[in-house]
Formats: sequence, C-alpha cells, structure tokens
Amino acid sequence: MVEAFEEGRYLYCVVDADATSETGEPFSMAGIDDETVSVVAENGIGAVVQSCESPYDTDDLELVRDWLLTHQEVVDAAGETFGTPLPFRFDTILKGDDDRVRTWLTDQRETLETHLADFAGHWEYRVGVAWDGELVREELESSDDELADLRDRIDEASEGTAFLLEKQYDSRIRDLRQARKESLTSRLRENLEPLVREIDVLDSHQNVLGEGSSDEVVQVAFLAHEEREADIGTVLDDIAAEPGIEVRFTGPWPPYSFAPELDA
Repeated sequence: MVEAFEEGRYLYCVVDADATSETGEPFSMAGIDDETVSVVAENGIGAVVQSCESPYDTDDLELVRDWLLTHQEVVDAAGETFGTPLPFRFDTILKGDDDRVRTWLTDQRETLETHLADFAGHWEYRVGVAWDGELVREELESSDDELADLRDRIDEASEGTAFLLEKQYDSRIRDLRQARKESLTSRLRENLEPLVREIDVLDSHQNVLGEGSSDEVVQVAFLAHEEREADIGTVLDDIAAEPGIEVRFTGPWPPYSFAPELDA
C-alpha cells in the first residue's frame, strides 16, 4: 500500500546554489508527472525538488522506466547549470514543505559542503568495448594451435565424431574469448587508472541503463576530472585503433555510481 501524506518534496539532487548558468535564469523544468522542478536553497546549498503527495510506486514497468529517465534528465540538467551535483536515489522524499527542506539542508550543511567540494569538476564517464565476433574467432583460430587442430579434425571427421569435436571447439574458443576479454579489461583499467579517481568494471551483460542485453564485451564506469577528458580520449583512441574493436565513450554524467548515498 502506497503511503500518502499531505505535503512532500521529491529530492533529485543537491547542488552548489551559488553557481549559476550563463543565462542567470532560475532553474526550472518539468519533472516526474510534469510537476515543476525548482531549487530550494539555504546558505549556498540547493536541493533540486518537486512537490509530491505520495511515493512513486507502481507495477507498470514502462511508467517506472519513464520516471527513472525523468529523474536522470533533471539531475543531468542540474549538473549543466550548477556544476557537479550530488544525486539522490530514485524516490527519495522529504515529508513537509520547502521549509522542511531548508531545515534538512541546515542540519546536513557540513556534510553536503564537504561532498560538493570533493566532487567539484568531477564527472562520471562510461566506456563500452565491442568487438567483431567473427574477426576475433579467426584471430584465435590462427594463433591457437589447439583450436586450429580441432578445426582441421572437424573438417575431416565423420558426422558423429565431428559433433563431439565441435563441443571441444566451442569450449576452447569460449575459454580463449574469456581470456581475451579479461586481458582487454586489465589493459583498459591499467591505462585509465592514472587519469581517473575511481573506476568500476560493470556487468557487460547489461546496457548502460542496467537492463536488457548489450553487445559490449567490456564495460567500465569511472570518475574523472573534466580536465582529463582529452587524455582519456587519447587512451581510448589507441584501443579503438585495433582491428575489429569499437569503443563507445559517453559522459560527462553526474556521478551516479560514485557519489555518496544521501539520506533524507
């Protein structure tokens, strides 16, 4: 059962409210369910919020996806306006009005100021590496004697024997692909670590939204200062120059994966 309340504020993120956009216009946009999003500020720290009267809870997965995307869009826009934000997890709500938000900002001021200063100028970036599966198979077959021998024996074997040899071939190439994936991951990590503050290897079976499948064999997320973008791009260009390798580099994003979890 969804808990309703008389008045609440849905929290998107915390920002440095003294920072402003180039236009100087007040921050305002449509949020979840088209509610107006605004900034409630106290002593230079701002909470990006919208009014609500209950948690956002539903069994409609498509609606949940829309809410999550809107949450992300608002945090992204706040980051463009105020600099690196501290995002809240989805459906974080303070019961009460704007004064309750100001009280919370006052109570948490020291912690929030520390985190905002620590993350200033740092953003989350994501890299996905995909490869040409057929080209990789050909390369492995040409460089691994066991795999090449299995291929030759399969071509000359009877149907029953060929079936058993195919099983051995599939197992061998699966192991070699895994080894190559681990080598690529290690190389990516070693080359990026001098340029970034934190790095995480992600589940490559999921896409960047954490759902569905992806053709990327390696995915990493990292936190880096915006001034290192060019150096990071050079590292990725070197990897992308290899035959059959495609590198997808996205960002800057608010530090969704690296910011501290904020409780309200």
